[in-house]
Amino acid sequence: MPVKKLDRLRFGPAGIPNSYTGPTEGAIAFVKELGLDAMELEFVRNIWLKPEKAEVFKELSRKHDVVLTAHAPYYINLNSKDPEKVEASIQRIIKSADTLYKAGGFSVVFHPAFYHDNKPEEVTEKMRKMFRRIENELKERGIDVWVRPELMGRRSQWGDLKELLDATAGFDLIEPAIDFAHLHARYVGRYNSAEEWREVLSMYEDVLGSDALKRMHIHISGINYGKNGEKNHVNLRESDLKFEDLLKVLKEFNVRGVVISESPNLEEDALLMKETYQKIRAEKGTRKA
Repeated sequence: MPVKKLDRLRFGPAGIPNSYTGPTEGAIAFVKELGLDAMELEFVRNIWLKPEKAEVFKELSRKHDVVLTAHAPYYINLNSKDPEKVEASIQRIIKSADTLYKAGGFSVVFHPAFYHDNKPEEVTEKMRKMFRRIENELKERGIDVWVRPELMGRRSQWGDLKELLDATAGFDLIEPAIDFAHLHARYVGRYNSAEEWREVLSMYEDVLGSDALKRMHIHISGINYGKNGEKNHVNLRESDLKFEDLLKVLKEFNVRGVVISESPNLEEDALLMKETYQKIRAEKGTRKA
């Protein structure tokens, strides 16, 4: 099994901080200096981290107590009509997981699929089969990290909350990544209240168990959306997402894991969320585990 739970809720940017200049591996220490304790490695164009450099990242992440996650390449569609594209997608997920494992990381997120002309339930069943194959290969190769299909923001993309939970229940290495901005955009402004977020986390816990709340991979950013869902990410203060209330609910449920900022300003919103959360922690209201 990969890391069963993390010690706390950690915050960091999706990629190298905007304000950092220098060699890539130096970004880990820079993240720590900023006051953050997580960082997502962005493999979205290519898996750029080589095995020998991954070992360096592993040592640095442990030295500075910065948890590493990764985002697999965007060129993934496990429901493609082209079998070669499906196979290439599987291998990109596995290679991303292997690379992060060598870097001592925690969790890999990926965009799973489009519906195309398939019924949602058909795609969900196909995803379970794809995830089973991916998990089996990860186990055979001794790759011990979480692999997480992401909750998607556009209505053409497979991956709403129920679909993700249905498709990942019962796996040892695969659980969802919850992007709360995507959830808000997918439902065109819904999921923006404490009551709705409690519903989300309660569903997550009911399906995956209480321990799953202690190892979550979360994305939060500002977001623009229209009738078809997500348009683009924006900074938190430029969005209608009530992130302070969301952080209160995360604290209420005693969620642990990583919160990754995908706002354009990256580390600024990561720091904003961490500082806000630290203030909330002094308040009462955490559920009993």
